[in-house]
Parts: sequence; structure tokens; C-alpha cells
Amino acid sequence: MKFLFSLLVALYFLISVSISFDEREYPEQVQPVEIKSSADGVLQNALYFSPKVDHEVPLLVALHTWSSDWKNTHNVPLAEGSIERGWAFIHPDFRGPNRRPEACGSDLAVSDIIDAVNWVQKKTKIDKSRIYLAGVSGGGHMALQMAGRAPQIWAGVSSWVPITDCAAWHRECVKSGRKYYNDLEKSCGGKPGVSPAVDEEYKRRSPLTWLGEASKVPIDINAGITDGHTGSVPISHSLRAFNLLAKNIHRITDEEIKFFTEKSEVPESLAKAKPDPSYGEDHQPLWRSKSNMARVTIFDGGHQMIPTAIFAWLGQQEKK
Repeated sequence: MKFLFSLLVALYFLISVSISFDEREYPEQVQPVEIKSSADGVLQNALYFSPKVDHEVPLLVALHTWSSDWKNTHNVPLAEGSIERGWAFIHPDFRGPNRRPEACGSDLAVSDIIDAVNWVQKKTKIDKSRIYLAGVSGGGHMALQMAGRAPQIWAGVSSWVPITDCAAWHRECVKSGRKYYNDLEKSCGGKPGVSPAVDEEYKRRSPLTWLGEASKVPIDINAGITDGHTGSVPISHSLRAFNLLAKNIHRITDEEIKFFTEKSEVPESLAKAKPDPSYGEDHQPLWRSKSNMARVTIFDGGHQMIPTAIFAWLGQQEKK
């Protein structure tokens, strides 16, 4: 009986560990806060951490994914990494899931993120030369949107598997049967092409519309080579964003983008990337290019982010 009891206790412990790992939570130092919108007075929820120090610290603004909100746990590793490094951390809501006009790269969502940065600066001594932005998927979309809409803020923007052209993604989701085209229609007022007003909404919510304003912002764009096949966002979105930021001589051709996207392989016309230990053994860069202030990496993987690579790159960025 004693042995059976001990065995049951051990099994309970193992199950508890497994559940707690699957249901990963933010560290207890990360606390919920409310931030009043400067645009419409609505209270925005956010998660916030500030190191208990008297000197200025970097700030990481982490953005939730497409279908989630400020409680999204995808960014737990970014909170943990910020705590380890003594950075401040804010995880704003910016109007929640991208399925209504107020969300999805809207003016209100942009304003909410700026409000979050301003709020942190009133609460914590922030090194303004080291304010960083990062996000994956829908968070990657909004990271690039903010790079163009508020370029004066950021010392570095790390965007992973982003949506950069909302109308193109609508077409791709209709073709693949992914539900996100419904979200876009709810956000933009209908399908692309239904009216000039709706088309303007798709345009305004697309980072490609604004990235030209971010030419002086260090931007790191990443995509797993199988995304769009095993994941929801074709890597053409990342490649076209890089092309917009790059010098003519460094832009890749439409044929190369098509090959990348359809074959999930690096075209023979492009050089293979050098190893980068920050990406880990299983997700090494396959192709990388740098031009002006932008870098793009196509890595061995899918629809994901690699936190170690995010911190390795952001940690090197500082406004001069």
C-alpha cells in the first residue's frame, strides 16, 4: 500500500509538471496593468515588468499574435528573457484579436502601442536609445506596422513570420481554406475589391504601405522556410517587406520569391547563409541578406519565432 501511494504521488507530480509546462504562465514578476487610451479613453490591459533598479534600462515591447490578446502566452519567453537581462517589458492589448475594425493594424491599435511605451516611460527609467519591438505572426505584422507608423521610437524591430499585405493574405487564406480571411473581412468591412473604401482599409492595415517610412530603423525580418505550407503565412510576405527596405542591388527577383514560396527551398541563384548559433541547431539560417538598415533571414523551420535569436539581435541595437 505504501508503495502504491508513493507511485500515485510520483505520477501526480509528473502529470502536474507536464500540465504546468503545457499551460506555461508569465513569471510572477510580470503584472497586469491598465493604460488609458489617448485616442478614445478606453482602458487597455497590458502585462508589465520593471526591474527594481535606479538606472535607465532597455524596454522590450512584445506584441501578441493575430487571434489573441494581452494574455497571450506565446511571448512568455520574451518576458523571461527581459527579466534575465534586466530589461523592462510591456505586453499591450492593442484592441485584442484581429477580427474587428478597431484592431488589425488600425489607427487605434497604433495609438495603443505608443500609449503603452509612454506609460512605461512614466513608471520606469527607460533608456530611449534602446526601446525594442518584437512579435510573431500577427505580432510580426503589427511590429512592421509600428516600424512604419512610429519609426522615431524604435532602436530595433524584430518581426517573425509577419503578414505584410492584407489583401494578398486574404486571397491566400481563401485559397488555403484558412479562416483568417473572415477576420480580415470583419476588420476591413468586406472582401478586397468590394469598394474603394474597403480596399483603402486593407491598404492602411498592411505594413507594406508604411515601411518606406522606416528606412532609418534597424529591422530584422524572419520566416521559417516551410511557412505557408505547414503554417499560415507564405514567406513571400517577409521577402517583399525586405525588398521594400533594401537597395535595388540587394532585392531578390519575383522569380526567386516565387521559388522560395512554392518550393520551400533556397533558389540556386542565392548564396546559402552562414551558421548563426543564436538560432539553435534545429533552426539554422538557410538564406540571409542585409541591405540598408534591414536584415532578412529564412531559417529551417515554420511559423514560429526563436527567442534566443530575437535577444541576440536586439541586444546589439542602439540608437546613435
